[in-house]
Amino acid sequence: MDSVNKHIIEIMSISTDVSVSGYDESFLNNCIQKRVAETGCSTIEEYIDILDFSKQERNLLFESLQISYSSFFRNSLTFGILEKIILPGLFEQRKNTKNSQIRVWSAACAAGQEPYSLAMLFEELATCNERNNCYRIFATDRDNHQIELAKKGHYHASNLDNMSLKFINKWFRRLGEIYTLKPELKEQIEFSVFDLFDDNFNSPPSSIFGGFDIVLCANLLFYYKADYRKIILEKIAGSMTKNGLLITGETEREIVLNYNFKEVYPRSAIFMKK
Repeated sequence: MDSVNKHIIEIMSISTDVSVSGYDESFLNNCIQKRVAETGCSTIEEYIDILDFSKQERNLLFESLQISYSSFFRNSLTFGILEKIILPGLFEQRKNTKNSQIRVWSAACAAGQEPYSLAMLFEELATCNERNNCYRIFATDRDNHQIELAKKGHYHASNLDNMSLKFINKWFRRLGEIYTLKPELKEQIEFSVFDLFDDNFNSPPSSIFGGFDIVLCANLLFYYKADYRKIILEKIAGSMTKNGLLITGETEREIVLNYNFKEVYPRSAIFMKK
């Protein structure tokens, strides 16, 4: 890492509660260069001068580092396997057991599209007698603003491109171009702010003990350096059941395979601990 980035990281570390030193250097460079351009600075040194005295600019740079993009049913192959194979299999396994609840952690849920997508699949497949106890989804993000958006469940029509008309009609109310999720879909989802780098907890405090059958952590790992990826994956592995599954983004397959995970279905980005 060059001295310029080190200086910027030092400035940001003093001004924010979260360290920015763990971000992948190319990602960090891209975010810095965008802020240099948007502030109209002609040199990086000029931008550092602004960063030194402007709290507002430090906040804007920090916000640009937050990974908050998501979409409904983002990876069609992954969600297809979940719908047709994994979830039916879990329901069948738990049918005659004392502990029938399937526990899921969406570890970087952004504005909620991922956990809501999964909840729709669960609701289609739920066949247990005590329906409300079939599953529980713990959805977390370290950005409080994203969690508040997720709780509201308001989405523009353009956010529903990957969704079937069946699910749109069943789970949303429309007002103009804004679609609002029906309250009943939220009943088995618990949203909370949680930082994956929090040393005090291995899983969301609201989950109490972890014990997740499925953990989704998609399109997050590649933003971080290798040692920070290791922290995330070790924390997730420790929160999973013995046969629990980790789901990541397609572009992160090779990253996860370098750790103590094996891919369950080819090219699916669905993994199990070795």
